[in-house]
Amino acid sequence: MRIAIIDLGTNTFNILIVEIKEDKSYHTIFQTKLPVKLGEGGINDHLIRPVPFQRGIDALKQHQKTIEKYDVHQVYPFATSAVREAVNGQEFVEKLKLETGYDVRTISGEKEAELIYYGVREAVKMTDELSLIIDIGGGSTEFIIANKEKIFWKESFLLGAARLLEKFNPSDPITDGQIREVEEYLKQELQPLFDAVKKYPITELIGSSGSFDSLAEMIAHRFYSPDILNDTTEYDFRMSDFETLYDTILKSTKEERLQIEGLVEMRVDMIVISSVLVHFILSAFSIQKMRLSTFSLKEGILYELLK
Repeated sequence: MRIAIIDLGTNTFNILIVEIKEDKSYHTIFQTKLPVKLGEGGINDHLIRPVPFQRGIDALKQHQKTIEKYDVHQVYPFATSAVREAVNGQEFVEKLKLETGYDVRTISGEKEAELIYYGVREAVKMTDELSLIIDIGGGSTEFIIANKEKIFWKESFLLGAARLLEKFNPSDPITDGQIREVEEYLKQELQPLFDAVKKYPITELIGSSGSFDSLAEMIAHRFYSPDILNDTTEYDFRMSDFETLYDTILKSTKEERLQIEGLVEMRVDMIVISSVLVHFILSAFSIQKMRLSTFSLKEGILYELLK
């Protein structure tokens, strides 16, 4: 049986098509992502503006063509932060139903965090020690403290890269003063996380999806070889590599970032604010170990469906 899972994120609409066997094992047939920037121009007003609204519809229609091509039996589309926070989010979901026939389920931030954990756990060898899992989306960022057995604490914050970028609108390149401003805001907003880490001491950071994929791709191109990320679901960052790259990103202009190998155009602006967020967390909690999980929400949904 073939199923398609579509993650209708704030930045990208991601699709995963898998074939499930009788023993509930599966193999991936196809996966890709389409840029939509659903929050463009309206994310902090809790609004999907007309142009991104149409972009989202077009992207889902494009995924629908792929689904038809691969002879998929069932489709599971899920919407996240931009849709759940928008005053016209329900209108968007209804329009998607009208145009594609798909019933898009909008999930809560809590549920999103739980599903991200399931996805990460499938990709990364977790232990009895506690990890801080971070998924930086466009609209929200999920923080999960967990080990291989269970979640100890989780929360979704309205601190996605697109949302922060629109809020702070940093200069090009970002200034030290603007970095401090972002960090002060993060410190204030993430108080529940600081309280949780006191209760549940963490030993590492595991980053999943977009921004962390980009960081790993840039590091691979710059220091190693792009193929080190092939056929693997996890990657161990060298902290010195990240620090060097962080320095480069902060000092770079948009034009310079467009030339960085491994960084897709859609993330050229957002990677600055995402890097500030990652660096802030590493420093705040004195974390010395960071890993990438190439699995996230889609794979978490698949895990739950198979279960």
